[in-house]
Amino acid sequence: MMSKANPFLLALAGALATMTAAHAQDAAAGAAKAAACIGCHGIPGYQASFPEIHKVPKISGQNAKYIVAALTAYKKGERRHPTMRSQAASMTDADMADLAAYYEKSAPPSPVKLVADTPTVQPSAEVAGLLSKGACVSCHGANFSKPINPSYPKLAGQYPDYLTVALRAYGTTNNPNVGRGNAIMSGQVKQFKREELAAMAKYIGSLDGELHTVPQSKFR
Repeated sequence: MMSKANPFLLALAGALATMTAAHAQDAAAGAAKAAACIGCHGIPGYQASFPEIHKVPKISGQNAKYIVAALTAYKKGERRHPTMRSQAASMTDADMADLAAYYEKSAPPSPVKLVADTPTVQPSAEVAGLLSKGACVSCHGANFSKPINPSYPKLAGQYPDYLTVALRAYGTTNNPNVGRGNAIMSGQVKQFKREELAAMAKYIGSLDGELHTVPQSKFR
């Protein structure tokens, strides 16, 4: 005789199934909402010219919680960037969550190399000293691809010029078009000269990572 099913376990299984389905639906909804994003983030190597010249970041494969945090900061004005502010301003919390789920799950155009726990390419003594001074691995992971908190970004393999501009933005004040309001990062970057920030960005950008751009054959 079969034992009677545990009502709690059945309820738990149902809840987990619902959560899984909801996550999948979020990613699918995000794909449908990404039309405004792919004009920049769907073109490999696409370069922005305002307010600063740099390649727009690779966001496919990025942590969903970080994408939501970044979009929220743009919407609130904590990150100052006219284009991103205007995009985020009309987004609801659900829109941000859907887009983040989509980009976190976006498949790369070709197989991504397995990211080692520690970089196979070691920094120069000078850059190693800078990274140690900034305690970068304590938040972003030894390979810069496994941050300790999913609301922090993966950095390995990101465009170096974007990383440089982003780092400088944390130390920028009194500029309506450029700047990022994050007390921890602001305190960190103010320790460094511009060329030192660029040197760290160049190294981190050279590493194997999970970030990529999914090319779009046409705009939607």
